Amino acid sequence: MGKHVIVGSGQVGTHLATLLRDQGHLVTVVTRSGSGPEGVRKVAADVADAARLTELAGGAEALYNCVNPKYHRWLTDWPPMAAAFTTAAEASGAVLVMLGNLYAYGPLTGPMTEDLPLASANPKFRVRAKMWQDALALHEAGRIRVTEVRGSDFFGPGATDQSYLGERFLGPLRAGRTIQLVWPADVPHSWTYLPDVAAALAIAGADERAWGRPWHVPTNAPLSFRQMGARMAAVLNRPEPRYSVLPWPVMRAAGLFVPMLGELRHVRYQFTDPFVVDSSAFQATFGVAPTPMDAALKATLAR
Repeated sequence: MGKHVIVGSGQVGTHLATLLRDQGHLVTVVTRSGSGPEGVRKVAADVADAARLTELAGGAEALYNCVNPKYHRWLTDWPPMAAAFTTAAEASGAVLVMLGNLYAYGPLTGPMTEDLPLASANPKFRVRAKMWQDALALHEAGRIRVTEVRGSDFFGPGATDQSYLGERFLGPLRAGRTIQLVWPADVPHSWTYLPDVAAALAIAGADERAWGRPWHVPTNAPLSFRQMGARMAAVLNRPEPRYSVLPWPVMRAAGLFVPMLGELRHVRYQFTDPFVVDSSAFQATFGVAPTPMDAALKATLAR
């Protein structure tokens, strides 16, 4: 039994806190509001307050960065929070486990592997790249221990409205209505199951083989929106759903008034061309595999 500090109680942080709690660990969840699942210590704090985060991380085996500012605030919100995490990790000795993403690679023509350069020229995605590069430099200097776990677009129980396979997709599917998509329906795309993300983070925090490099969460073979919808419909014993795709010019216009929609232009390449994750390194090193897709979909659709 050890102490684990998780910052963020969103769709990943909640799964991770529940997993570590059920494994018998002492779990502290830190958020601005003091929210979190039952059976853990819940603390309200400013994540950018390095002194407070250092205090909370004292005696912890691992410190998990599962927080995620809104996309349009990444340039302003991430740098002070990232600095607070590395300060707390250095002062406390806790392993810093960063929940990352795939944006920093930029557009690619083949599967993504962890050894690819973080080549995106997008300023917001450069912020995420710098967070990892700065933390890795501290690791290589012997000042902290760090790892980053990267996943593709999330789905699964507890997925938020930000998930492309969340309730905006599942609601119409269950009701037999046309599903309205922002992106094309037939482009292969990797989808990462939320419980698999939590499991990968927990492994990365406890196994020294994970430290000092990034990893991709075990992720199944890519499926298009249409293929995912067909698999879900089969689980529910319903006809395959129908789709309507919003024209891109309409989305661009809407983005002038809704900040989150405006951010979609930065990730459009991920859905207009195949977006494929290679997670074989994590799977081979730690002997784990992604949850089989049908099992994952059954759990996602269960009520």
